Amino acid sequence: MARKSDADVISALQRLTDFDDATVKALASTGQPVHIPANWAMVVEHQPADKAYILLDGSVEIRKDGEVVATLQPGDVVGEIALVTGRLRSATVVTTTDVQALHFTADAFEELATHSPAFAETLRDAARHRLEG
Repeated sequence: MARKSDADVISALQRLTDFDDATVKALASTGQPVHIPANWAMVVEHQPADKAYILLDGSVEIRKDGEVVATLQPGDVVGEIALVTGRLRSATVVTTTDVQALHFTADAFEELATHSPAFAETLRDAARHRLEG
């Protein structure tokens, strides 16, 4: 799978998310497009948080204590709970297909959340929803 260009990333984010154009452009310019092969653990339960992803293509399983509790698709954010709460990872995320994603360091994610209230609110809402089950 070829790496997505900036224009492809912007197009995917516009199609997959409800963010305004300024937030989409900030995400595209800050995130690093990455390819992650199938059956790869993107984040590991009970580990410190240092990154998060926005899925652009492919799917992942969310596993708690080895049990699948959810499947995420393009447009979903992965790894945000630990960054938002400051806790250890609450689950392991394993790719079920090859995945194209935007990778964000914890610092970049925090900066985006600081400068985009809509992005910060979306992260908090997603984290709250997932933590409540």
